[in-house]
Amino acid sequence: MTSDTANPAPFPMRGVEFVALMAALQALQALSIDIMLPALGEISRDLAVPDPNQRQLIVGVFLICTGLGSLVPGALADRYGRRPVLLFAICAYVLSALACALVTSFPMMLAARAVAGLCTSALMVMPMTVIRDRFEGDRMASMQSLVSMTFMVVPMIAPMVGQGVMLVAGWRWIFGLISVLGACVYAWTALRLPETLHPDYRQEIRPRVIATNMALTLRTREAVGYLFGVAFVQGAMFGYINSAQQLVAEHFGAGFFFPAVFGGMALVMAMTNFANSRIVQRFGARRVSQTALFGYIASSVLHFVLALNGETLWVFVPLMTFSMCMMSFIGSNFQSIAIQPFARTAGAAASIMSFVRMVMGAVSGRVDRAGLRRHARTDPGLDGGSGPDGACLRALFRARPPVPSPQLSCGLLSRRQAALSEGPLSVIRGAGAPRLPA
Repeated sequence: MTSDTANPAPFPMRGVEFVALMAALQALQALSIDIMLPALGEISRDLAVPDPNQRQLIVGVFLICTGLGSLVPGALADRYGRRPVLLFAICAYVLSALACALVTSFPMMLAARAVAGLCTSALMVMPMTVIRDRFEGDRMASMQSLVSMTFMVVPMIAPMVGQGVMLVAGWRWIFGLISVLGACVYAWTALRLPETLHPDYRQEIRPRVIATNMALTLRTREAVGYLFGVAFVQGAMFGYINSAQQLVAEHFGAGFFFPAVFGGMALVMAMTNFANSRIVQRFGARRVSQTALFGYIASSVLHFVLALNGETLWVFVPLMTFSMCMMSFIGSNFQSIAIQPFARTAGAAASIMSFVRMVMGAVSGRVDRAGLRRHARTDPGLDGGSGPDGACLRALFRARPPVPSPQLSCGLLSRRQAALSEGPLSVIRGAGAPRLPA
């Protein structure tokens, strides 16, 4: 159900274009990771990296800084609107990509990637916020799945594009291509995306207001449960992304087929997201995602057992693909359920959720990376940790009767926000959930 009450003016973008633009914004961030994976080896040689394992820091530093930077754009967007924050972030994205293309040492590369991560944090926060401005309930989960499906085109083709660039030019031209694509998305956003923030929902830029809005997110039990669910599951994905090139190319000895393996998994994930966009409106985001979580736990435990005894590429790829399919059912739905209660403070909620999700995911992925470095094989921690974590999370957000919390007395939140903090479950149960009165 669209948010007509919050957006009375006709929205100029049709559904297909809206999905494509939101996917393009998210894809810019993913592009900074996936397109350069085939070039990590050449980058490390060109910049004289002493330890080959340190080349993964180019990805890890970017992810951690993206998580840290995500605390900022939400509060700014709640005050000044979504468009100004997005346009500034895309401009900074283009400049940081050019900086990466011009570095002459590995420390300079890490510094440029850190700045790029900070700049691109808004490209993760703002699409989630804009979608929340326009949709709610299971319809929001369906829309997020369609965005994720379109977004999956990037990891599907980006490594192959990066490898193609490497065949005709050096790795620096990969970052040049990133900057050109960023400029195209900037023009698209500037020309077509209207402001989606309702004027009555603008928040003040004061530390107390920002802290209170973010605290509201962390005090809502339902949001916290699903937020940590996304974070733990995404951690396993980050562990795979950080290790994918070295794992497939060096451990399994299939470096030539790495783009096909990586892209094939992304294709299956895209198909899963499309399926989710259809079934979620029939069965509900909660039922679909929690059923997928059971499948994810089972596949992770099986993968853990097989990894302890050694496995081949032909065993690893199907199991990892199935796990990532379950992630597709989990991620979009968990994210939509978590942000549902926060119409008025969508920016702040998206920021704190992105921060927790990215930092926990990046740290978890780094732990998995350390395991690969020690064992030089498929890391059991990547899958063995996922099953127990998933079981704990299943207990954490198991449906319980809502427990009312005290009214916020600081005077910074509206009655609507206070009501949301008391009963988030009442506005999460599907597309038919009524809006709270303004």
